[in-house]
Amino acid sequence: MIRLFDFVFALMGLVFGAPVFVVLTVIGLFDTGSPIFRQERVGRDKRPFTLVKFRTMKVDTASVASHLASSSSITPFGHFLRRTKLDELPQLWNVLIGDMSLVGPRPGLFNQEELTEARGKLGVFAVRPGITGLSQVNEIDMSTPELLAESDAKMIAEMSVSNYFKYIFQTVVGKGSGDRVKG
Repeated sequence: MIRLFDFVFALMGLVFGAPVFVVLTVIGLFDTGSPIFRQERVGRDKRPFTLVKFRTMKVDTASVASHLASSSSITPFGHFLRRTKLDELPQLWNVLIGDMSLVGPRPGLFNQEELTEARGKLGVFAVRPGITGLSQVNEIDMSTPELLAESDAKMIAEMSVSNYFKYIFQTVVGKGSGDRVKG
């Protein structure tokens, strides 16, 4: 049932959001010269997949978790995208093709061994990663791997259609602030 919701909402978001995508892409071209960011992430069953987002950091920024990146790497337009969570919109493509869900644990990087190990112990990789979820609306990010893995496992254990819509609604109305970055 949730996969059906994911597919329908991602398709609708991509179709009806197309004008917004075009505008953000054009602005992103002027901001960084490369508005779309692609990065290999850890997916369901620890399989790699390519996550797509709007670029918020300078092109030459090292491929590390947000909390390890310097805030000086974030462009002015990138600050806007992060604050409004519009940087996440291209992930609707990942949801549409089945790499991700709208709701699930945020996909980590392969170099985040502590997070991957903690999630592995708690069975978090049994589900598709998501754009938002319990951790995101409660501002638990990848800088606290054990807590994040525990929160992800709790969300998975308590997942229902009702919670699915609750996390989406909380994200849309602005609950949670996204991943922190170093000052």
